[in-house]
Amino acid sequence: MTATYSLHPIGVVRNTEGRAWIEVRPEYRDAMLGLEGFSHILVLFWFHENDTPGQRAMLQVHPRKDPQNPLTGVFATHSPLRPNLIGLTRCRILAIEELVIRIDAIDARDGSPLIDIKCFIPDKEPLPEIRLPSWV
Repeated sequence: MTATYSLHPIGVVRNTEGRAWIEVRPEYRDAMLGLEGFSHILVLFWFHENDTPGQRAMLQVHPRKDPQNPLTGVFATHSPLRPNLIGLTRCRILAIEELVIRIDAIDARDGSPLIDIKCFIPDKEPLPEIRLPSWV
């Protein structure tokens, strides 16, 4: 299957001087209705500084950029190097001011295109036994 999809930024991530916030474009104001009832959001953004053919083609990395960690496929890491450059971070909402959502922290770089926001609703069921590699 060969298909191409288009993503359209809904805003921009700001992350500077120890502060983080999201600026939502005015045309998406109505999509923010009810967001103030949540303590956390999932923020999806584009790793725009890695958008080169070479970096998209990198399929294995040393997790956490540590050569002591085993070479691992990018789908088994949080690496920003991946075929589709979508980042995801759970953030605590500090305040909502018009089109600005102030958050506690985010691992996106300043200026990253914002591609979606989802309210965070934790699972109702406790997680079953979780297995993690030793480098985590």
